[in-house]
Amino acid sequence: MLPWQSPSSLATDAYKYSMAQAGFPLRRETFYFSFRRGGPQFVPFDLAGIVREMLAEIAPTPEDLEFARASGYAMSDAMEHALRAGSAAVEICAVPKGVWVLEREPILSVTGPSFLVSWLEPMLLWLNFPIQLATAFKLEEVDDAMRTATCAEHEQIIRSVAQAVGCDPGVITREDDAYRARVKDGVAALVDAVGSPDRVFEVGMRSAVCMQQHELALSACAEAGVMRTSNMHLARSLGMTAVGTMGHEHVQRWGDDLAAFEAMRDMRSSPPSYLLDTFDTMGSGIVAAVAVMRSREHACSIRYDSGNKFVQYLHACELLSAAGLEPSHVLEDGLDLMATVHFEQLREFTQWPREKQLYGYGGSIVAKPATNPLTRDRVSAVFKLTQTGSQPRMKFGNERGLGKQSVPGLPVVWRRLRGDGPLGVIAQAGEAPPEDYEVLSGNEDLVETLRLCNAHELPRMLTAEGLSATSSPSPATEALTEQVSAARVGVTP
Repeated sequence: MLPWQSPSSLATDAYKYSMAQAGFPLRRETFYFSFRRGGPQFVPFDLAGIVREMLAEIAPTPEDLEFARASGYAMSDAMEHALRAGSAAVEICAVPKGVWVLEREPILSVTGPSFLVSWLEPMLLWLNFPIQLATAFKLEEVDDAMRTATCAEHEQIIRSVAQAVGCDPGVITREDDAYRARVKDGVAALVDAVGSPDRVFEVGMRSAVCMQQHELALSACAEAGVMRTSNMHLARSLGMTAVGTMGHEHVQRWGDDLAAFEAMRDMRSSPPSYLLDTFDTMGSGIVAAVAVMRSREHACSIRYDSGNKFVQYLHACELLSAAGLEPSHVLEDGLDLMATVHFEQLREFTQWPREKQLYGYGGSIVAKPATNPLTRDRVSAVFKLTQTGSQPRMKFGNERGLGKQSVPGLPVVWRRLRGDGPLGVIAQAGEAPPEDYEVLSGNEDLVETLRLCNAHELPRMLTAEGLSATSSPSPATEALTEQVSAARVGVTP
């Protein structure tokens, strides 16, 4: 059994609360879970069952509500209602247990009240580890590093995966103390690079393997003086400060950078942090951030995510200085010590105030110090908004070469059983597959058919047929992508 039943309604990132405060908590939305890279992966568990277990006991207690309120993330009636609805309020469409999936395929999708489905993201992304480990067991590629655990929960997951795929887990090495020490040393180096722990915060919940591992990492952060984290549950239990304001889903939900930024500014009392890269960092995000700051004076920050953040930073400083604005810069996404040193040099070059440049670290604090190589970044696991109400949504992330464009609509997987063509197709719910394909998503009966026709050994078939490990879009998905791309209003000419 995987140890992932939620310990409280706070077991998510703080920005899930702020986005719901400035969003539509009860609107029905669809999110999908996928791996952007890493090749074929084997699914060893009933994913729908795991999601329902995660949602089993998340009704907020009075103590949960008070902590959220005191932290600046008070739950509205609609937000509380969404959480109390729990698993009964969601529809889950997952690929069956015991099948292989390809890059970018929707491994599962969840539809339900916006805040409830969004709330799932950090813990749901933890599924990347058992799926990667199951794949390594199936391919007989498990090494000693993959059998290394950072805590008791991590060890339990390794044993559960081995049991699920019918393998001997072998000797599992525990490195709890060593892991914690490496986290502390790494955080201390980051603090030294920026000169103060007040300029550093932790956003690594999604990079963890489990809650216990994240607790170890955060306790080490606290010893190094870093007292801010995105993990609401552990912020409360460890006496830390919860932080976070905006993710891509918020901008996607509103369909436009400027509208999304205004909503966050006008619907919350806490200072917003404007995320720049959902549609087009240089052409839309920075321009919209400057516009919303100029329209009304307020404390805020701008947050960089994907692409060449060094170029983006210099361009933003030029625009902000010309407008007489001085928000804080927030640097995240893939940030490490070397990048931090470079950004400090840029800050000194632009003469930006030291206290107005902050750094958020995720995987470099939580995942990198672990010996086990099966990290979220290795497969680029994501949980993305695909539809809000009846409107399809995408993340464009048009920075060259990053491949961060998401799938819109209500995506499902088709699998080829015979004939030629791609092994996998990302289609839309209700779209009829061609003759040689069957719908894989939600189709338990197909597992035995795949086995009988040898269509379940995707790694072998890809090698034999020289095909790509990435699924192709169906006609309906292609048309929907073109429709959403043409209609987006997030780009300023």
